[in-house]
Amino acid sequence: GETLDVRCDGASRVMMPNTDLEAPAQRNDAAPHRVPRRDRYRFQLRPHNPDHKSPGMKDLVYLESSPGFCEKNPRLGIPGTHGRACNDTSIGVDGCDLMCCGRGYRTETMFVVERCN
Repeated sequence: GETLDVRCDGASRVMMPNTDLEAPAQRNDAAPHRVPRRDRYRFQLRPHNPDHKSPGMKDLVYLESSPGFCEKNPRLGIPGTHGRACNDTSIGVDGCDLMCCGRGYRTETMFVVERCN
């Protein structure tokens, strides 16, 4: 969703190439032609957007977009954000702008009387 784009700025969506990887060598085999650990996999992750560069060894990548969390989706167990309490002065994840997904929100002022010590 839009929140993922904001929270994980810099993550790259990638595609896995369809390649047949040969079966791993048996553990008892002497492997004089051993492949270095970093080059073990014979595929290169490609960016989903061809205008972006391929990710490096330490880049954060994801294969599929996350589902939207604003709307209720019982099949995925997502309750949605309708009816939740938010903080209209916060710019964090509890803030109304982010939590209400741009739908708008109602504010309510409450006065609480408490005894002092």
